[in-house]
Amino acid sequence: MTDDPILGPDHDRPVEGGRRRRRKSRLPGCLAVLVSLAIVLGGVYFVATRGIQAIEDRFAAPEDFSGPGQGAVVFEVKEGDSVAAMGRGLKSDGVVASVEAFTDEAAANPDSTSIQVGSYKMKKEMAAEDALEILLDPDNILKNTITIPEGLRVEDITALLADHTDYKQAQFDRVLDNPDALGLPDYAEGNPEGYLFPSTYDFGPKESPKGMLTAMVDRWEQAASEANLESAAADLGYTPAELMTVASLVESEAARDEDRAKVARVIYNRLEGNETNGLLQIDATVNYAADQELGAVPTTEDLEIDSPYNTYKNPGLPPTPIEAPGDAAIEAAAHPAEGDWYYYVTVNLRTGETKFAETYDEFLGYKDELRDYCETESEGAC
Repeated sequence: MTDDPILGPDHDRPVEGGRRRRRKSRLPGCLAVLVSLAIVLGGVYFVATRGIQAIEDRFAAPEDFSGPGQGAVVFEVKEGDSVAAMGRGLKSDGVVASVEAFTDEAAANPDSTSIQVGSYKMKKEMAAEDALEILLDPDNILKNTITIPEGLRVEDITALLADHTDYKQAQFDRVLDNPDALGLPDYAEGNPEGYLFPSTYDFGPKESPKGMLTAMVDRWEQAASEANLESAAADLGYTPAELMTVASLVESEAARDEDRAKVARVIYNRLEGNETNGLLQIDATVNYAADQELGAVPTTEDLEIDSPYNTYKNPGLPPTPIEAPGDAAIEAAAHPAEGDWYYYVTVNLRTGETKFAETYDEFLGYKDELRDYCETESEGAC
């Protein structure tokens, strides 16, 4: 085979029918490369854009309301709430625009660790800084302050709570129908008498009757712990329940705090000695049995009432406390004074001065002193 001067080398000759071989076009391959490159570049752009957006989002200021807010919201800070938990709650209630706006403000303020448990009146759509400012001031805590004085019976306490809250007394009574839910000690045997502790309470606007009564039992538990009630009862030879009953009698009888430990000793002496044959002869127990004011003077008919609470007829302690004793009375019952007294008389009703006697004759002398006081100085107090 030879070269053709016109056609060139053999491989360029026409073959079979004079057709020439056509070279394949390179355009489809280039197009595929260009498409792939475009996809890659598009992906890079997308990723880069998203990354830049993420960076901008990360370092941009969190969404926040400009304030000052509108409407009203009661927001509650609960025991154990972290700043983040508060932020989530505020966001959920519509107070702040974002959790991050609140937590950022809190992180910048070292006082944010001192936010107190309670309910706060706030507004919707507040600036996070303003919301934090409200929570930092404990004076902003919403509360209903109620003082329960010493010496009240359960029925008196629930009536007082009903008078100072939006609840009815029957709602408190229904809670007391299931007293075990209040956390009473086992030795109370389900009877809350004497265990609703007298004190001043700051109840939040959302506090329930059960929450209020439980708070009072919790406060009693604190007083009992501080007085070492259970170990003191064992040392004295009584049960904790009996010691609480003694405390309630001390509360009803002692006119002054300084006399409580002596009154407690008189009660123990009467229980353990022979001077009164175990009879306590305490008027308040008779009044409790008669369902009348504990401070009233019982009539002759009252003294004959058939009740285990009538300590003129039944030796020993009444079955339960008769009223709510406070710290001083519980302390006195747990740690009575030393002495051989069996009697006491408050000889001055204005000052509460009380004199203690070891014998009945001495007691009668103090009663004469009280009679003289009533005739000359009492101005009708007797």
